[in-house]
Amino acid sequence: MTKIEEKVKKIATRDAYGQALVKLGNENTDIVVLDADLSKSTKTADFLKVYPERFFNMGIAEQNLIGFSAGLAAAGKIPFASTFAVFATGRAFEQIRNSVAYPKLNVKIAATHAGISVGEDGASHQAIEDLALMRSLPNMTVLVPADAVETHQVIQAAAKHQGPVYIRMGRLAVPVLFDEAEYTFHIGKANIIREGKDVTIIANGLMVGEALIAAEELKAQGIESTVVNCASLKPLDEETIIRLAKSTGAVVTAEEHSIIGGLGSAVAEVLSENSPVPLRRVGIKDTFGESGNPEELLEKYGLTARKVIEAVREVLKQKR
Repeated sequence: MTKIEEKVKKIATRDAYGQALVKLGNENTDIVVLDADLSKSTKTADFLKVYPERFFNMGIAEQNLIGFSAGLAAAGKIPFASTFAVFATGRAFEQIRNSVAYPKLNVKIAATHAGISVGEDGASHQAIEDLALMRSLPNMTVLVPADAVETHQVIQAAAKHQGPVYIRMGRLAVPVLFDEAEYTFHIGKANIIREGKDVTIIANGLMVGEALIAAEELKAQGIESTVVNCASLKPLDEETIIRLAKSTGAVVTAEEHSIIGGLGSAVAEVLSENSPVPLRRVGIKDTFGESGNPEELLEKYGLTARKVIEAVREVLKQKR
């Protein structure tokens, strides 16, 4: 089901998004795409080339992007509204809250360039709080694909889902982990991609690949890890998380997001009420990012397999 070889193919989830939109546009004429003057970066330009009559460039006006999308949804269309994650969730939060989530309109907010892997654009463009913002909204579904294969399926699932959806994607090319013929994504379901008895590692986005690398290294040290891909952040697969926590007795979460309000918080909330076990959260530690090479930033901010391994060792000591 997964590949973690050093020379594995790498594709940015934003690139997969552009391809998925073109396919979706061919299947459903109600699909429309909107962008805030960033279509070459978000890859919605792929859709523009094929279906120009169903593409709307709203300019650098993110509030209008969301409001216009809400109007299209109210008229029966299925709008995919795209810009960088920091602008979608920051500049247009009020419009998302009151014009999309509150009336439960069928708008898909497909945001790219999330997390610190944006790199050189720096802290002003690195969304590290977007999942916390979107997860807090009633009626909002929140999805974080781990690779290109999952992105294609997430876009299809979002289009079929009735109601608001926030989809988080990245700029950096990441390993293709899943086999297109075997993998199936479902909203509200976690995907167990490796099983072990000692600890459960729950990850999403680019940290799924790091979790798998960590699991391989831990196995060589005699530690067996269950690795869970939690692309559906909301609704969260609470049943699977509780079951695995009870089974392994220790949990580590890993995400390219602040440890406040994202995957780590969501898992901690579930476990504290249902199955308290030792827990460590790997993520951005309540700080902004900075400009730099993406790989170097991931290393500096602790978003690596090595940090996952350290967290596992810590949580196992507490377990014993």
